[in-house]
Amino acid sequence: MTSSGSTPFALHPYVLLCTSCCQPPSGLRLLLSLCFWIYGPVVQVSTSHQHFHPHSIKIPGDITLGGLFPIHARGPHGLPCGELKKEKGIHRMEAMLYALDQINSDPELLPNITLGARILDTCSRDTYALEQSLTFVQALIQKDTSDIRCSNGEPPLIRKPERVVGVIGASASSVSIMVANILRLFEIPQVSYASTAPELSDNNRYDFFSRVVPPDSYQAQAMLDIVKALGWNYVSTLASEGNYGESGVDAFMQISREAGGVCIAQSVKIPREPTAGEFDKIIKRLMETSNARGVIIFANEDDIRRVLEAAKRANLTGHFLFVGSDSWGAKSSPITELEDVAEGAVTILPKRASIDGFDQYFMSRSLENNRRNIWFAEFWEDDFRCKLTRPGIKLDPDKKKCTGEERIGRDTPYEQEGKVQFVIDAVYAVAHALHNMHQDLCPSSFGVCSNMDPVEGRALLDYIRAVNFNGSAGTSVLFNENGDAPGRYDIFQFQMTNHSHPGYHVIGQWTNNLRLNLEEMQWSGGDQSVPDSICSFPCKSGERKKMVKGVPCCWHCELCDGYQYQLDEFTCETCPSDMRPAPNRTTCRPTPIIKLEWNSPWALVPASLALLGILATSAVVITFIRFNDTPIVRASGRELSYVLLTGIFLIYLITFLMIAEPGVVACAFRRLLLGLGMAITYSAMLTKTNRIYRIFEQGKRSVTPPKFISPTSQLIITFILISVQILGVFVWFAVVPPHTIIDYEELRPPNPDLARGILKCDMSDLSIICCLSYSIVLMVTCTVYAIKSRGVPETFNEAKPIGFTMYTTCIVWLAFVPIFFGTAQSTEKLFIQTATLTVSMSLSASVSLGMLYIPKVYVIIFHPEQNVQKRKRSFKAVVQAARVSQKSQNEKQNGETKIEPDRSQ
Repeated sequence: MTSSGSTPFALHPYVLLCTSCCQPPSGLRLLLSLCFWIYGPVVQVSTSHQHFHPHSIKIPGDITLGGLFPIHARGPHGLPCGELKKEKGIHRMEAMLYALDQINSDPELLPNITLGARILDTCSRDTYALEQSLTFVQALIQKDTSDIRCSNGEPPLIRKPERVVGVIGASASSVSIMVANILRLFEIPQVSYASTAPELSDNNRYDFFSRVVPPDSYQAQAMLDIVKALGWNYVSTLASEGNYGESGVDAFMQISREAGGVCIAQSVKIPREPTAGEFDKIIKRLMETSNARGVIIFANEDDIRRVLEAAKRANLTGHFLFVGSDSWGAKSSPITELEDVAEGAVTILPKRASIDGFDQYFMSRSLENNRRNIWFAEFWEDDFRCKLTRPGIKLDPDKKKCTGEERIGRDTPYEQEGKVQFVIDAVYAVAHALHNMHQDLCPSSFGVCSNMDPVEGRALLDYIRAVNFNGSAGTSVLFNENGDAPGRYDIFQFQMTNHSHPGYHVIGQWTNNLRLNLEEMQWSGGDQSVPDSICSFPCKSGERKKMVKGVPCCWHCELCDGYQYQLDEFTCETCPSDMRPAPNRTTCRPTPIIKLEWNSPWALVPASLALLGILATSAVVITFIRFNDTPIVRASGRELSYVLLTGIFLIYLITFLMIAEPGVVACAFRRLLLGLGMAITYSAMLTKTNRIYRIFEQGKRSVTPPKFISPTSQLIITFILISVQILGVFVWFAVVPPHTIIDYEELRPPNPDLARGILKCDMSDLSIICCLSYSIVLMVTCTVYAIKSRGVPETFNEAKPIGFTMYTTCIVWLAFVPIFFGTAQSTEKLFIQTATLTVSMSLSASVSLGMLYIPKVYVIIFHPEQNVQKRKRSFKAVVQAARVSQKSQNEKQNGETKIEPDRSQ
């Protein structure tokens, strides 16, 4: 083991040794100028000891591999290197040494060829790593030393640098990108064990770069699948500034846009050099969209830890639901003493296995047997918290002295770092490529033949891309055309309860598709129900989504009101006229059909009145038939009385037809009898009042009786008047045949639950009025004649009962009109209008029956002594009475009222 730091004078890109000082060679100046031209101010040329005397490990061998590892963290305040990184630095670097030992001792792999190494520290900084990687290309630079002389005139002694055929590393994506840019110029293949930035999949820019870990594009797809499996659609992203974080988040956002269904609430970037309070501002910004509890985080360990600390300071423990990339993985360092904030965090790692052979190897390392690792002493002090004694350096009294007897895994806890497997696989990938190349180019040679001296970089790259072998964990190691390994991830969740010990637990896997055990997941407080991370909660049944412009995962829920139902999640449609929305408003259901039922109060009251009227009418008719030849029956005009009583009976009867279930027959009889009963009644009354009026008017002018006053004539006139109504009804039958309809518009209130379809006859309000209009004309005309006949002497005044009947009937029908039409907007319009119509008709029939016939029946039944024949009046006596009546009226008008005895009888 040697260190480049042990040489008396070392400069990149090659080493000059001479006995006295000399100027830097022109070749060095040319290379540095080239690098400055390519990378600009990124490469800071310095002659400081630290920059040009990098500590490195040199393992001699026939073929040399380069190694780049973050042995130290990034230094503070402009210093290139900081504290030692035990796991990500020492563990991984020792994994490369372990792999070289295994390969060199394997008689089947590269027989008679020893692999050597030059291993450098990147100090977790891309610019520093670029300066260190110049070591790998120094042997490939053509050097012209003809103009270089030492002070004594002798040519300098130039140590030929080892030729690096391939580089294992780097760890961080930003470092790999920086180094890949210069390695490709010299066609040196590079195989990374941890760099996952999607940018490195660009085979045009990074054609000599390969990796045994899958790119973040696979990781981003796996994380998106996890988010969808958890039912989240509104998340924020958090990325450390740099290639790894930014490209990982960019990949996640691009895939989520292409796949749809997940929206990004906030996309926050953590600066490389965060200021004081920066992380508190980040948490505050994330809380601006508090519904987005899920946080996709692509960040380094330090940034992850500081985010968790800021969340704890903000008293938001348990609020954020982190989904971490492989930089978080299953590491304990980011969450130490922050377990309550990290509880429930879902993280992913490339599928890996613990390598037992490495554990045995590493735990057996000591200060005595591991002198080739120049950083091992520093690791020893840090791991065992002791101090090694060095000549001339006074021991700190607060530090215990290292004895050298300490043992890893016995005196300190040890757990294999997660990327050890991939470091070993990366070394083996190059070894298998060299083995296959040796078999093809040196089939009969032992050791390296001339065809492989030197190893051509582009040919080796082709062999690397073609390897396919079982790696250290038993899984296949291979590369696609871009140099990427297949995506295989384990999915972890950090859990604190319901387990024998808190920690990361495997809850699923991703290999091109997700397999996630939701039953094994636990969240804050041990809750097994998946928390929500959604912009808008799902709309309830019957509500449509009104999308928020520009944010496809956010919406407002609007109720499909009135008679609308939810056609799809974005649309409300109105139900057909014969339907109404279901209670959940996801479909339409038939509107119930109703009709006036016999047990309804709206039917019982009219039916009871009509039944009483029918009984009363029947009693009058029976009485009249029984006493048909008595003077009172004959004096009332038997023929017209029977016609009039028939009309009254039909008026009562129509009530039952109006209440009966609508049908073609029932509707036909409704049309026929609705106006017919009143037409018969008022035609008979009009004929009577007209006869009386004509007799007394004729008697005032002449002793000749008027025409058509005989019973036969009166019947003919009555039937002519009735025929007009019948003719109109039959014309109506011909034009619009009677039928039933279901009216869905009449009872369609704002509340669809109250909507009903009404089964009824095809008779509108207007048709009912038209049907009754003729009877109303008869009624009004009869009333006019009754008014004109009011002056007839009392002994001859049959018109007065008719007059009172018509006055009362007019009052009833005047009350009917506002009630009938005033209820047109009522939800019980059908019932109210039917009840109003039938009650009005029954009342008008009852008035006619009561005024005209009940007194006569009373006399016939209870005072038969008054039902006797009186002296028959002649037309001459009627004329005499009319003239006396007229004379009396004239005297009243002149103020000379006299009482004259009536001698006409």
